[in-house]
Amino acid sequence: MPIITVLWVFLPMGYLMMHKPTPGKELTAEIGRAVFGPVYVSLPLAMLALIDFRPKGSIWVFFLLAVIFASDTGAFYFGRQFGKHKLHKVVSPGKSWEGAVGGLVSSVAAAFLFLLVSRLHSLDTGIIILTLLLSAMGQIGDLSESLLKRNHGIKDSGSILPGHGGILDRIDGLLFAIPVLFGYLLFQ
Repeated sequence: MPIITVLWVFLPMGYLMMHKPTPGKELTAEIGRAVFGPVYVSLPLAMLALIDFRPKGSIWVFFLLAVIFASDTGAFYFGRQFGKHKLHKVVSPGKSWEGAVGGLVSSVAAAFLFLLVSRLHSLDTGIIILTLLLSAMGQIGDLSESLLKRNHGIKDSGSILPGHGGILDRIDGLLFAIPVLFGYLLFQ
């Protein structure tokens, strides 16, 4: 991790300082963009690779995917059916508190079924708290990516997946949830 941090934080800053040494707000914004992008995506994905190297790591990765996808799906359908109170009007007007709660409930249900089938871990208080944290972080990741898109006035983060908002829309929740699972497994 320290090597990754040096490569993706200090090298872009050093490069920009050498090639654009004139101080100004634009330089700070450029440094921020150069550092933020790779760190935002690469560090969580590096943690995901480290999770996969652990014993039963690939099953933990599938657990994470099941929880996050169930959270996204539950939030969407619960929000559509019962959504009355806006979660964050400015950032994502379509999301509701009812949908967020539906996402949490759906993620716990998915975790229960996944653990029942896989026998990866017993269903105890710790795993329920982990599941709720993963779901909450996934939803925060989704809102954060919506904020970035709104801030730049774009609807989709890319065109590789037409109709899906781009690749980042598919993994935004995962990017925020991966460090939570990584920390849980690291200290377990």
